[in-house]
Amino acid sequence: MIGRLYGTLLVKQAPFLLIDVNGVGYEVEAPMSTFYELPDTGEQAQLYTHLVVRDDAHILFGFYRESERALFRTLLKVSGVGGKMALAILSGMSADDFVLCVQSDDHATLTRIPGVGKKTAQRLVIEMKDKVVDFAGAPPVAGRAQVQAVTESPESEAVSALVALGYKAADATKMVKSVASEEATSEELIRSALQSTVKGKG
Repeated sequence: MIGRLYGTLLVKQAPFLLIDVNGVGYEVEAPMSTFYELPDTGEQAQLYTHLVVRDDAHILFGFYRESERALFRTLLKVSGVGGKMALAILSGMSADDFVLCVQSDDHATLTRIPGVGKKTAQRLVIEMKDKVVDFAGAPPVAGRAQVQAVTESPESEAVSALVALGYKAADATKMVKSVASEEATSEELIRSALQSTVKGKG
């Protein structure tokens, strides 16, 4: 099991990372909460990791904080929740917001996360009810690191990231356009789009 990586951050294209550790490049998938805290490309970064082994692939997930990884691992124990869905949950809301949804039986907000249907939301509430206490009171996200744009505009990168998180292309485009601004980075657009989707509907 690969539990931690420390090396040079080569690529940041949400939700994917490439980190060079002594000449070996590790491809990692990470939630947006981790992207907001990572340094710029070319700088040193540390990630706590979790390896998911499937018949057709080995997928390495990375997290800025150990508490993020712990919540991710706990989510994987819920029936019907896989790595991609757990990543979408951690990207779509903070740990505190997730705890609040579970404790208040707020199925509706959970179903706004891509891939989370009504039955899955109900299972999350039931199976996580006694476990979320350990994840309450997580420190707020610190300063956001800017993604280094290479060929795509911030809007295009944001749409691509939302599609990778499970949203349909048309929905992702609509979400980004609704929060677009000339000065916003791709990560700021992604964060605003996710927040408007999860919190903006009553």
